[in-house]
Amino acid sequence: MIKISSHDEFAAYLGKDLGISPWYKIEQEQINQFAEATLDHQWIHTDPEKAATDSPFKKTIAHGYLTLSLVPYLWQQIAQISNLKMEINYGIEGLKFAQAVTVDSQIRLKATLKTIANLRGVTKACIAMVLEIEGQAKPAFTGDVLFLYHFNS
Repeated sequence: MIKISSHDEFAAYLGKDLGISPWYKIEQEQINQFAEATLDHQWIHTDPEKAATDSPFKKTIAHGYLTLSLVPYLWQQIAQISNLKMEINYGIEGLKFAQAVTVDSQIRLKATLKTIANLRGVTKACIAMVLEIEGQAKPAFTGDVLFLYHFNS
């Protein structure tokens, strides 16, 4: 895990791989809870019996947005950002879902610091992220995640 407590420490990683999170298992209960929270109850996510017969994956799949929602958790497994007044999820650029994540799959996040800027004392970091699926050549998604970090002076 990398440790960052200032803009200058963060900027030293420009263009470098920041790390890879540990593997995280996607389970049916989490998929069901996400379906409840988002009101997205498509059978391909929530009906294992129908998915076994009717889905091209032969099992349920995680919602794409469920996998995306795990970015903050997985990012915290890669980088410990401290000395902060505030951290803001600022946006995502170029997000592409490339592969379905089937139930009981293991996923992990790979992060690279693509750009960094000091905006009048606020650090804007663009992290290129790839969500890998264990045993799969194609990732679940790729995209550039933007964070604003308000470091203490």
